[in-house]
Amino acid sequence: MPSKEQEVLEDYISKHNLKVTRQRRCVLKAFLDCENHVSAEELYHTVTETEPKIGLATVYRTLALLTQSGLASEMDFGDGQKRYEHRYRHKHHDHMICTECGKIIEFNQPSIEKLQEEIAAENGFTITSHKLDLFGNCADCK
Repeated sequence: MPSKEQEVLEDYISKHNLKVTRQRRCVLKAFLDCENHVSAEELYHTVTETEPKIGLATVYRTLALLTQSGLASEMDFGDGQKRYEHRYRHKHHDHMICTECGKIIEFNQPSIEKLQEEIAAENGFTITSHKLDLFGNCADCK
């Protein structure tokens, strides 16, 4: 039985007249099994452990589909490569990124969320999405 995420991806693919392939399903499964902020290259290495014939270009294209379909978020933490994280059925969170070791700490602070909404309302602004990335040094790198 396909996962809800697989249904979302396959519906998106079908609506855009693309093909549902075994390779795309393999990349999706590897992505869903990964709980960290993964780069395309890291995901490629994971995928090729079980599916050595899947190419890096397929991983990049599938990650683009995952992002477009709402299953993944593309993140840029300033380390020169895009990273991807789960988006579908995951709660909003923000990030603290260590500029020394690259550690990424996820957090959610309701008071920050409330303040953003208040500032937007004061300015007649409607927030459709946002991200907050804080850069600095983690406790280990201080």
